[in-house]
Amino acid sequence: MAGRPLSLTLAAAIAVVFGALTIFAGGRALFGGADMGAVVPYVLWFNFLAGFAYVAAGLGLWRGAGWARGLSLAIAVATAAVFAAFLWHVAQGGAHEARTTAAMTLRTLVWAAIAAVAFRSGRPRQG
Repeated sequence: MAGRPLSLTLAAAIAVVFGALTIFAGGRALFGGADMGAVVPYVLWFNFLAGFAYVAAGLGLWRGAGWARGLSLAIAVATAAVFAAFLWHVAQGGAHEARTTAAMTLRTLVWAAIAAVAFRSGRPRQG
């Protein structure tokens, strides 16, 4: 799309790829019998389902759809909220995998950055 900032194009591509990988990994963990260790079920389900929203947001950002900025922000906020709940679970001595902390940190930072790029990239097209 002519005139779309490179940063928005990259954010859209990252969102779609990140979403596809999230759906694959989450689906494998939930339905493929992969031994994931001490998972926290609500974190696993949130991440799997959020993967579909990641793809939708990325495609919306690519197309310049107005709703995609709000969806990107909602994903960032929801991810931060689930991460906070996970950290509370850990602080209370709940079983968990250390890699979940790293993964949720990455997810939160990626979506905060995508939302920031989406909002800094100017007014979206109507749609």
